[in-house]
Amino acid sequence: MSATRPSGTGAVIALRFDGSRLWALDQTLLPWREQELELRGASEVAAAIKRLAIRGAPLIGVAAAYGVALELAGDPQPRAALERACAELRVARPTAVNLARAVDRVRAAAEAAGVGEESAAALAQAREIHCEETAASEAMAAHGADLLAGARTLLTHCNTGALAAPGRGTALAVVAELADRGRLDGVLACEARPLLQGARLTVFELARLGIAHELVVDAAAPGLIAGGGIDAVIVGCDRVAANGDVANKVGSYPLALAARAGGIPFVVTGPTSTIDLGCGSGAEITIEERDADEVRSAAGAPHTLPGTRCRNPAFDVTPAALVTALVTERGVAQPVGAESILALLR
Repeated sequence: MSATRPSGTGAVIALRFDGSRLWALDQTLLPWREQELELRGASEVAAAIKRLAIRGAPLIGVAAAYGVALELAGDPQPRAALERACAELRVARPTAVNLARAVDRVRAAAEAAGVGEESAAALAQAREIHCEETAASEAMAAHGADLLAGARTLLTHCNTGALAAPGRGTALAVVAELADRGRLDGVLACEARPLLQGARLTVFELARLGIAHELVVDAAAPGLIAGGGIDAVIVGCDRVAANGDVANKVGSYPLALAARAGGIPFVVTGPTSTIDLGCGSGAEITIEERDADEVRSAAGAPHTLPGTRCRNPAFDVTPAALVTALVTERGVAQPVGAESILALLR
């Protein structure tokens, strides 16, 4: 079931739980139509995550947490429902660590609960994760805006706003905070091929927030950085390894190289739930390879020969040495490396 939401201005609400159902703004339809999906169980949540109706590392973690709780609600065999839900949701997307971590937290809470209390415990844990990520967004906005107080023009990649994380998002929350402080002239947003999350989603959010912006094709961004006029690049992250290597939307790595060559900061923003100490380096991060049809088309319109062989990695890895700073809700790691990462988590 779905429901059309009236278009408006201001902050976007990507995910909401009404006590018995999870409602998610279908991001595959944006920016042309704002329509919510009604999700009633783990399978429906997993399907929405797989097809990117729900996306963004922190947001898919929250959605998956609610998905487990929904599966347990009213099931006469909650332990079996728990196993079923966790198995399906945990593998919905492999790169972002937030999803598996949220599922594991809800599972542990349900398993620790008494007989008959599993569903309530799962829901309480899902709500707690949601609240934590919302609070993290506000803290990251403040830390990032302090760090980039002198930056007037920013370049960003993919989508890192309220459509990617509860609250105002991650990197886009920093952008919004700088705008609120009156310290921002504008934002350049990369298209983020092949799914155009920048063109479709980031532009949608920036327009809703009333922040001056321009859209650029991904290939143009390094040249624009070299030409001057961009003060910093700010992106989100899907997984941060223990040594500070960062997996993010494909196209982030060349921006980091261009930023280094251009002598400007390359700043990564994400909650500590995205840090994976069990992953030693970026070489250990599983990079999701998605369907070739996403490369053969743009916004559903074919633009090459049918059957053309394609590579479609959804993410790339930026070495820690190219990351100027990692902004989290607990503060800023700078320089980025194993020691500063551990300091954030202590």
